[in-house]
Amino acid sequence: MSAKQVRILIFGAGVIGSMYAIKLIEAGFDVSLFAHFNRFKSLRENGLQYTKKGRVRSIQVNVIDTLESDDIYDFIFVTVRYDRSESALLALKNNQSKHIVTMTNNSIGFSSWLNIVGDRLLPAFPGFGGQIKDGVLHPRFLPKMIAATAFGEINGEVTERTENLAKVFKTAKLPYVIKKDMLAYLITHSVSDIALLSALYSENQITDNKTARTRKMASQITVTLKAYLREIQQAGVSIDPPMLKIVVKCPNLFLNLFFMTWLRTKMVRDMMLPDYANNANKEIVQLRNDLMKFLSQNEIKTEPNGKR
Repeated sequence: MSAKQVRILIFGAGVIGSMYAIKLIEAGFDVSLFAHFNRFKSLRENGLQYTKKGRVRSIQVNVIDTLESDDIYDFIFVTVRYDRSESALLALKNNQSKHIVTMTNNSIGFSSWLNIVGDRLLPAFPGFGGQIKDGVLHPRFLPKMIAATAFGEINGEVTERTENLAKVFKTAKLPYVIKKDMLAYLITHSVSDIALLSALYSENQITDNKTARTRKMASQITVTLKAYLREIQQAGVSIDPPMLKIVVKCPNLFLNLFFMTWLRTKMVRDMMLPDYANNANKEIVQLRNDLMKFLSQNEIKTEPNGKR
């Protein structure tokens, strides 16, 4: 099957959805992008705008704001924040497409998602990030060693559809890795996000730049991350990527220095911009609450409200 014969719907026209759309369209796939309101209007009128080598470019994309049950795609990529994942899956419940790829965090497990879309679910996690400013996508690519798209069946098997999805990414020249334990990967990633971003957004407020750059803030990240990693291990979750196991044993002093450096990067400054921060904070709150439920279900004791 050629790329032109593969129909892909990207449900969510934010940063992640837009980045996949660009790469897949450039590779020749039949791509549609589901969007709402101002984003839908902007995409219809201006195309998908993005920066490359300092210049704003535009690529035409088929954008839709309604989806019929018999509008069938080979893959639907759900590229919304975690706190919007269930509502997105509910919107796809009656669509007859067979493979729904959830490109988002998860800190509690797949039961609620499976209750909505059944075995059509194929969990995944994106391999890049960025921001949308004034309708223009500013992509942020990380080294391929740490930025591959991860996906895999819940039972760990390599199936025909995981192989077909791998072919899609290979054709689009997108780094990927097939995981045997996606839940472990997603919970580990969620723990990292909770520890890192909770330092930037606290009690619905954005931490000021001066406070964010302090040793105290770096120490808070270190203590929180180590505690969460130990707790998910106690709950039977394998830390993935395995390199994060080093964090548990690494002296706090070294980790504090690392996080102090990270807190001074441009990436962190961008993450503290109001629009980005407000949306990210909603996701982090949901991730933390669900992580607490997951740990409680596994009889792991944590401090109240997950604070340390």
